[in-house]
Amino acid sequence: MIIVMNPKCSEREIADVKNELTRQGLGVHLSQGETFCIVGIVGDTRRIDSDNLLTFDGVDKVLKVEEPFKKANRLFKPEDTVVNVNETLVGGNNLGIMAGPCSVESEEQIIEIAKAVKESGANFLRGGAFKPRTSPYSFQGLELEGLRLLKRAKEETGLSIVTEIMSTDYIDEFVRDVDVIQVGARNMQNFDLLKQLGKTNKPILLKRGLSSTIEEWLMSAEYIMAGGNENVILCERGIRTYEGYTRNTLDLSAIPVIKKLSHLPVIVDPSHASGYWYLVEPLAKAAIAAGADGLMIEVHNDPQHALSDGQQSVKPELFDKIMQKVKVLAEMEGKSL
Repeated sequence: MIIVMNPKCSEREIADVKNELTRQGLGVHLSQGETFCIVGIVGDTRRIDSDNLLTFDGVDKVLKVEEPFKKANRLFKPEDTVVNVNETLVGGNNLGIMAGPCSVESEEQIIEIAKAVKESGANFLRGGAFKPRTSPYSFQGLELEGLRLLKRAKEETGLSIVTEIMSTDYIDEFVRDVDVIQVGARNMQNFDLLKQLGKTNKPILLKRGLSSTIEEWLMSAEYIMAGGNENVILCERGIRTYEGYTRNTLDLSAIPVIKKLSHLPVIVDPSHASGYWYLVEPLAKAAIAAGADGLMIEVHNDPQHALSDGQQSVKPELFDKIMQKVKVLAEMEGKSL
């Protein structure tokens, strides 16, 4: 449920409404812009008397929110959320480009790739330190050593770090050392993890689950936001369908749907969506044209010998060519790096 206040209402009138809702044991989310003022109600709204709220000075109307996600809902916050990561913005008219290897393999490898992607225009370094793998015998990542190497690459390039967290065990280390904490597709509904991340103030990159609906995805974002952390970036990375040629099926329609339903920024991972390096460029361009707020692309300097996902990693030279085309498309969409 939301309360639409008169744009010219006073601070006192807003405070009166908030105090009444708090008295009833409800949470309050205030969204105020130049032409609107909305009070979002969080909690069990079934007992609320809408007619009574309409008697308060400054209240224009009271509306029910049909979707189960509240804080992530665009009705609660009409303006786009822009996530600030070390003065690099993602959302609104700002494009975030996250690039790097699937796995951190060595200091030399991660620093070389970090320098290359930065030169091409990336503003984030992605790299896996902890790797969720289908097979228990596959390379699982360098773990804490991988985090240390990512920090070295950041020292060399200044790029903010994006890497995946696997469990609540290392939250303290991630909060201390990582700039954007990624929640992978397999953990999208790890609600204990989401709740703990909601208690931090770190930007969270939330990937869509393998077979998750858009509503389920937004409800996972709601878990993080309900805990107090509203710095959430969504990532469409393809979903599992009956099609077996590609690794997953990229749901480009999710981008405009998210834009309609939610104020959160949404980026696209064409590498995991396709599973093949030669599909990364066309899908990246399509994502920008569809309105995505950024891209996450796997880049490796020697994909033939990569320890994970070499077949979907582009070489630095190809990444540079992709970025040149992405910049042109971004300008057409009114976005910039």
